[in-house]
Amino acid sequence: MNIRRFDIILKLLNENKNIKVQELMEKLNVSEATIRRDLNTLEKKGKIKRVHGGAILNTPSEEDIISKKTIHSKAKEKIAKIASEYIKDGDIIYLDAGSTTEILIKYLEDKENIKVVTNGISHLEELNRYGIETYLLGGEAKFTTGATVRIGAVTSLRGYNIDIAFIGANGVTSEGYSTPDTKEAMIKSEAISRANEVYFLCDSSKFGKKSFVVFATLEDGTLLTEGEIPKEFKIK
Repeated sequence: MNIRRFDIILKLLNENKNIKVQELMEKLNVSEATIRRDLNTLEKKGKIKRVHGGAILNTPSEEDIISKKTIHSKAKEKIAKIASEYIKDGDIIYLDAGSTTEILIKYLEDKENIKVVTNGISHLEELNRYGIETYLLGGEAKFTTGATVRIGAVTSLRGYNIDIAFIGANGVTSEGYSTPDTKEAMIKSEAISRANEVYFLCDSSKFGKKSFVVFATLEDGTLLTEGEIPKEFKIK
């Protein structure tokens, strides 16, 4: 019974971002003490965060780049390979910080006369390995996700015209693409506005998930994933 309640609580949080103890009591028809025990258990498991009067979903904002590389790795590999097929010789490419865009780098080896602009600190070693001309955006270093962020990165990006941009997201719904971090949202939005073509690289685990900040609509680019795109995420 506890497991079923946990599943319902997490489903509600995925849909609504936050929820009150009173609302959970009514939906699950259990006591306040039971709900508080459930929330305490889920918090210990790292699934949620307790807030005054309720809970919020524990978003993956602090998940580091090393951990991300090992999650859904086969799906990310497939997405990266698909993404590489859209790149032409001579393109100026924007690579968002993230694990899937880092995998994409090895598929750039045979592309000629390309340039890469990126806020991905963790991308530099791979880009150097393949001898790709690279421009790293300035700004605040966010080491957990291996990115440069804030206004410094945004200002740096405004100096470049981008042919094609590859952007990651923590969640995608009918409302658009989202991330837990307002600082990363700023740079993603700027990259989208400066690119002629935009591709969002999202494995299917991101479908239906909402993070704190929506930084793009579905119409702002093309979704690339490892399988079939759900109809609610297809541009009409």
